[in-house]
Amino acid sequence: MKETPETNKKTKADVSRRKFITRAAIGAGATAVSAFSETKAASAIDNPDIKPIKVPDEFALAAKAQFAKAEFPMTGAQVFARVCKEEGLAVLFSCPGNYSIVNAIAQEGIPTYSGRHEGAMCHAADGFCRVTGEVAAASGTEGPGFTDMINAIAAANAARSPVLVLASNMAIVNEDTEAGIQLGYQQPTTEGLKKYGKRLITPKRIHEYGAYAFRQLRTGVPRPVHLDFPAEVTRAKFEKPSDLDYYYDKTKYRTTAKPYPNPKDITAAVELLKQAQRPMIVSSNGVFYSRAWDALKTLAEKAQIPVVESGAMKGQFSDASPLSANAAPGALASADVVVLVGQYCMPTVGEFAFGPDAKYIRIDPVAEDIGRNLPIDVGMVSCEKAALEALAEAMPAMKHDAWIAEIAAARKKFEDELETFYAKGASYTDAVHPAVIAKELSDFMYRGKLPKEQTTFVAGGYGIARYVRRWLRGYRPGQILNGAYQYGAIGPDVGYAVGAAVAVRHGVSVQAAHKSAPVICVTGDAGIGYTIMELETASKYRLPIIVIVYNNNAWGTWTGSSRSPVTLSLHLFQENVRYDKVAEGLGAHGEYVTKPTDFRAALERAYQIAIKESRPSLINCQAKKEFWVRQQYEPGFLGTVEPGCMSYNH
Repeated sequence: MKETPETNKKTKADVSRRKFITRAAIGAGATAVSAFSETKAASAIDNPDIKPIKVPDEFALAAKAQFAKAEFPMTGAQVFARVCKEEGLAVLFSCPGNYSIVNAIAQEGIPTYSGRHEGAMCHAADGFCRVTGEVAAASGTEGPGFTDMINAIAAANAARSPVLVLASNMAIVNEDTEAGIQLGYQQPTTEGLKKYGKRLITPKRIHEYGAYAFRQLRTGVPRPVHLDFPAEVTRAKFEKPSDLDYYYDKTKYRTTAKPYPNPKDITAAVELLKQAQRPMIVSSNGVFYSRAWDALKTLAEKAQIPVVESGAMKGQFSDASPLSANAAPGALASADVVVLVGQYCMPTVGEFAFGPDAKYIRIDPVAEDIGRNLPIDVGMVSCEKAALEALAEAMPAMKHDAWIAEIAAARKKFEDELETFYAKGASYTDAVHPAVIAKELSDFMYRGKLPKEQTTFVAGGYGIARYVRRWLRGYRPGQILNGAYQYGAIGPDVGYAVGAAVAVRHGVSVQAAHKSAPVICVTGDAGIGYTIMELETASKYRLPIIVIVYNNNAWGTWTGSSRSPVTLSLHLFQENVRYDKVAEGLGAHGEYVTKPTDFRAALERAYQIAIKESRPSLINCQAKKEFWVRQQYEPGFLGTVEPGCMSYNH
């Protein structure tokens, strides 16, 4: 081909691109070598050209910076940020993009964190909500930044979390065109995944729609609210308050009033409970969000009614109480009257662990949902706290000693079974069995030097969850974040842990007494692949998170293809992947545990680093996929998750 100025230009461009790719490959190779080769890593330490991972000085400067509260004249973004501040928005998680809104919120002094992926940051906001009961926000830029958040929005919706989703969006002037890039209609995308959503198109109503958002977030049953902002709205200028429509403070645009129970419903519920021989209370999300744990305890103890928890968070009824039935799954089928309190995600007939003849009292703040999926005998429209206080006042003191003894016997049987699992798991010495992780972790958090109420725990994973959850105990509200509830997404766990750690760092809500304490998270080798990069986020913000990875070289689904040479490989990873080295490369501390006897010491070291350096760790526990095969390694894969993680489990 004859060379022309044009082809010469293309050739140079191609050469330049090849050089770039070559350089990138060399760089990637160098990174891989430094990450995965101890020999090369040792050489790198001696190489003065390789600098250590460092948090930029700008983070320290940001911590000392003074916030600049906006005054009129204000932009639309500043007006919205002011609504968020006055509504007490607790935190914003974001990635670069949606700059006008994010910058305005940060300037208002609302804690703002920036991570590596919008989806993980939205999970962080969800996690923050689940351990505090407060509203948290997540932000993404228009187009891909927004769509990156979809899975997290769906998970938050299923868990009934009050997440405020914010995204920039195409300018109004570009609607129905393909001008530029990243155009898309966001609101239809979140249809079915939110409580309320709005594309703001009228600049002077931005304050009014901020009010719409918080009215939805702070009343009734919480779910995500999604607002998208075109540039004409965020950049609009307002000289004075009268330039805005419907400009009132929160005392004018929403109420803090709660629905109180009808006395007739209280009487009906009391009569049903007085006749019950084996009553049971199911405490769920609504008890947490209405902060009704004291009223729950009063009712349970006065009428001697056992309590089992189900929801996106656990701990609002202490497992130290003899009335806790969380570790007594074998007794649940005997319950004859069940009080469902704030169970927003309602199982269908047959999904519950309770027997077919059980009668139900359901307490919910909205009437529309009562009777859905499960026939009820008494329906009570009320704030959960108000209903429990009224029931506690109206119920006579009662005794159900035989029922409590049945609960205790079921608990002992359950715990005895756990000990046999542990003994068997500890006998396998060439890899780390999940029963060992579960037992040793439980001993560390609840029966060692730590106050048993201290550690906020993020329960994730798939196969590993079937062991760890059995040993988890909650001793105070917001202590256990139930990651899988009710969407069952694989992979959000490190994102949840970032949100929980931020909540603990700031001592928000029920985390105040445990401010700055380390957060522990368990996940699997499938799950860690989705959000491991957020260890870099945790490292740069010095969040003391300990992530325990159960690494069995496979998706939890592999057993279904164990006899198929064609499809089995679709469920497998490389064996012995060093997630701990990846963590080290991101600034975290890494541990690789290959023997069960080494796990506890690794956990102790990681915890000390969390305390002394406020730095995250990853403990990579090397297992084997065959641990799920009962014929080879008893007890194998535990099919039933107990205490459960879904709405129909307890």
